[in-house]
Amino acid sequence: MRKLRLIKDNTKFDFIGRRLLFLGFSAALILLSFGLMATRGINFGVDFRGGILIEARTNGPADIAELRNRLNGLGLGEVGLQEFGAPTDVLINFGEQPGGERAQLAAIEKVKGELGDTVAEYRRIEVVGPKVGAELVRGGIIATLLAMGAIAAYVWFRFEWQFGVAALLSLIHDVITTMGLFSLLQFEFNLPTLAAVLTIAGYSINDTVVIFDRVREDLRKYKKMPLADLLNHAINATLSRTVLTGMTTLLVLIALVIFGGEVIRGFAIAMIWGVLIGTFSSFGVAVPLLIYLGLKQAREREAAAPAGEAQPAAKP
Repeated sequence: MRKLRLIKDNTKFDFIGRRLLFLGFSAALILLSFGLMATRGINFGVDFRGGILIEARTNGPADIAELRNRLNGLGLGEVGLQEFGAPTDVLINFGEQPGGERAQLAAIEKVKGELGDTVAEYRRIEVVGPKVGAELVRGGIIATLLAMGAIAAYVWFRFEWQFGVAALLSLIHDVITTMGLFSLLQFEFNLPTLAAVLTIAGYSINDTVVIFDRVREDLRKYKKMPLADLLNHAINATLSRTVLTGMTTLLVLIALVIFGGEVIRGFAIAMIWGVLIGTFSSFGVAVPLLIYLGLKQAREREAAAPAGEAQPAAKP
């Protein structure tokens, strides 16, 4: 039986020779992401900023401008409206009202009273206080940092410290550029989106570890091969697997974007970006960084050490 191969065997692409181009592109992406977050900010959902979220289905195609004018006259502060999937689905959100839980319920009833027969069904109503939102932001940041730290520690102990640092920098690159994408497109950043960011980190490190495993194997096998050639060989040897994994994952995510509905669309778009940028960062960021983190010098010191004193190139 013939194996499916999108990339032919024994490719000899010079990834490492283009490392400055790849790293420069990554640096530009990171700077652009910081610039977008500083100027446009992040469109935090009710999960993080607190407030009231109402998902409603109208009797006919919703006139967003007319509904916005009506609701802004209720004295609830700035009311945000957006079409949510079908033309009849509307997402209404506004800030928490002063006066505690009773004031929130009164505000919801005021909105319902104003909309009246315009709405056929209220599909979802959520109320999140600012304290809960702040705790979720803090918890999300801690969860992301702990996940990235644990991944870097695993790679460090599994291989060598150079691999752990390269993997961590690659993950930071992926997370920052994902946040930049959400800032650019102003998609709502909520708890499912945070889950997507953590999933992206897992996907990216899986690709990176596959290449690192091949690098470790080649370090033992080709002791006299120049490091740049060895790293190129490792990337090319795993290229078919990387492309096939990425393509099959993208097919599923594209189906989610098209058929999954508005609720999951932000998660799916974040994951599509994560697959693309995570695949790129594996060979364009993580592996080239090994050269700048002293892997070559460590290899040369090992080769020069007297017999019986040399340390293994990588941990088993």
